[in-house]
Amino acid sequence: MGWLPRCGLRCRPVRGHSRRMKSFSFLRAAVLAVILSGCALPPPQQTEPSQGSAAFSGTVSRVIDGDTFALQGESRRIRVWGLDAPEWNQPGGTDATATMRQLVSGQRLQCQIRDVDRYDRIVAQCFLPDGRDIAAVMIRAGVATEYCRYSRGYYRTC
Repeated sequence: MGWLPRCGLRCRPVRGHSRRMKSFSFLRAAVLAVILSGCALPPPQQTEPSQGSAAFSGTVSRVIDGDTFALQGESRRIRVWGLDAPEWNQPGGTDATATMRQLVSGQRLQCQIRDVDRYDRIVAQCFLPDGRDIAAVMIRAGVATEYCRYSRGYYRTC
């Protein structure tokens, strides 16, 4: 008989039992609604630094690779938005790093924060003192490509 009690159909529910079952069902439904409503919310935005509109400037102190550098006085590295350069140990990586070094070392850059990546780097669109976009220069030089997944064709090479 499996799920039926031993007394079969002759058993009566314990007094208040059906009321408790209804309240338990309501509680389950309420918990499920709270869980599902949390899925519909956008992920919380990072507050430090504020994304999308915060501008900053700084002098490049060190080039890490073809799409990442450090600024004086900034503990976090800067990842150039919209740029995909090979790592230093990949084919073309030393050329990309050398080009980035020649382009930005010691330069005071103007940057616009776009995001913070999973490595806690600031992802920013950065400009040289003469106004040129660093990513556009690197792409035109042929040492890096547009990171189409994030730039969505901003540099028109996707």
